[in-house]
Amino acid sequence: MIEYPQYFHLSEDYITTKIAEFLAEDMPGGDKTTESTIPKNPNVKAEIQAVENLIFAGEEIIPHCFGKNCTILMNKKDGDSVLARDILGVVNGPAGDVLSRERVMLNLIQRLCGIATVSRKYADLAEPYNVKILDTRKTTPGLRLFEKYAVSVGGAFNHRLNLSEGILIKDNHIAASGSVSDAIRAVHNSDGVLPVELEVDNLNQIEQALEIGVNGFLLDNMNRETILQAVSLIRHSKNGKNVFVEVSGGITFENIQQYLDTGINAISIGALTHGVINKDIRLEFIV
Repeated sequence: MIEYPQYFHLSEDYITTKIAEFLAEDMPGGDKTTESTIPKNPNVKAEIQAVENLIFAGEEIIPHCFGKNCTILMNKKDGDSVLARDILGVVNGPAGDVLSRERVMLNLIQRLCGIATVSRKYADLAEPYNVKILDTRKTTPGLRLFEKYAVSVGGAFNHRLNLSEGILIKDNHIAASGSVSDAIRAVHNSDGVLPVELEVDNLNQIEQALEIGVNGFLLDNMNRETILQAVSLIRHSKNGKNVFVEVSGGITFENIQQYLDTGINAISIGALTHGVINKDIRLEFIV
């Protein structure tokens, strides 16, 4: 089987470094509006409120968003089911610090909650069948670790983080190598440590790969009937019960049911990250 690290937690250094980048992008010369309208910078209390139902992701991130002069009390934990009007957390500190940083926090947390919410919905559908829902590398540049973290928090699973973490031979690799067999042999000759997964779109490719040996197959854009044939072919091969089988390609909430009972191990869904809609969260001063 193929397993990759799961990102349930992010390091403090990573979070603070990225937040500093986002703030520098948003106010390279300071927050002119806040500096002009609130010269005395009084202390305020503000609530971070959910406007709609969601799965929360951001417990480890929000405390680093407002600076050292603010204190944050979190009311929700990562993975919690949150209802509209629930208070996610409370911020106390100088008004200027809160105002200047709220948009960066909201942009990030709204997106992560959107990812976590969609991930939970897919994961709940797949769990009774012991099928994992996997993310992909179809992430926002600069936000990959955050987005992978949100997937894990939502109850789905992380596929490889980057191109250095695992070998996934795709159609263009096969075309450039000359054949399925040539591509697999080249990998075996160059790297004997990383797991090897092969993307296939027909049974002939599977048969070729089984003769040489791979750790997993990605069945790409196959219909249910072909998937059933592919899984049977793989499972009846030598050590076939230990081969990882995932499917991908156009799988949605509406059609996922037809894939879940086919004997596969996982379904990878790029839309967990690239097609997600942000969840509505707001920050309100309490007067």
